[in-house]
Amino acid sequence: MKHHKGWGYRIADNIYRDSNNEWVLVSPTRFFIVLVQLRSPSRHASIMSPRKFFVGGNWKMNGDKQSLGELINTLNSAKLHAETEVVCGAPAIYLDFARSKLDPKIGVAAQNCYKVAKGAFTGEISPAMIKDCGVHWVILGHSERRHVFGESDELIGQKVAHALENGLGVIACIGEKLDEREAGITEKVVFAQTKVIADNVKDWSKVVLAYEPVWAIGTGKTASPQQAQEVHDKLRQWMKANVSEAVANSVRIIYGGSVTGATSKELGSQKDVDGFLVGGASLKPEFVDIINAHA
Repeated sequence: MKHHKGWGYRIADNIYRDSNNEWVLVSPTRFFIVLVQLRSPSRHASIMSPRKFFVGGNWKMNGDKQSLGELINTLNSAKLHAETEVVCGAPAIYLDFARSKLDPKIGVAAQNCYKVAKGAFTGEISPAMIKDCGVHWVILGHSERRHVFGESDELIGQKVAHALENGLGVIACIGEKLDEREAGITEKVVFAQTKVIADNVKDWSKVVLAYEPVWAIGTGKTASPQQAQEVHDKLRQWMKANVSEAVANSVRIIYGGSVTGATSKELGSQKDVDGFLVGGASLKPEFVDIINAHA
């Protein structure tokens, strides 16, 4: 390859590699020269597809076959916004039931999984078992797992890594407690939680990040649309600085915390709110209204 001053290294008759290690196409015309910069493929590419709205329903430890069957019939017969991805988080014992009854266009998630494939871990389930039920998502790091069952950031990170390695999509939850918000350390808390998750992710296309302020979960209190947007924007900035601009632009950041049919439309209209993780309301007919909030 011959170096040409002002152009870089010549690769072919009209293609050069410049000093920034980027391809430049030199296209002569009758009157002038057109320069087109051709970037080599990179995981940091900034041109990404639009973020598809995502609504997850976390049924938690609720329901039986009769009540969940009725809910499933409601969802199957409802007209759901075609451009919204919907995933229902069923109790482990009902994963197979939910997957077999729900319309195939509605996804199913487990509410937890362990960090290894099998072994003497009484009461746990593995990603392999989840996939064997035809289920392709798992919720990890929910505040109830963190604060009721004492799961550490480290353990959650290990679970995220193992779930992704085994082909599951992950709804990864983060969020601050009330005393942390009042102490003014919301960003510190959620950034630390996000870092542990990010350290264990190789393919962000399989991850949805769920911001759920703990003080708003099951309390009837909802973060205002402005509060939600502020944290989501800060998270996207953190991703840009610590992961890549491409991931920051493409990763879906959803909001959870007492989302209802009444609050969902304004929350969903915020620039950086890409959907919801819904608790109690996902067990009610109004879940359809939440799914269609972005229609």
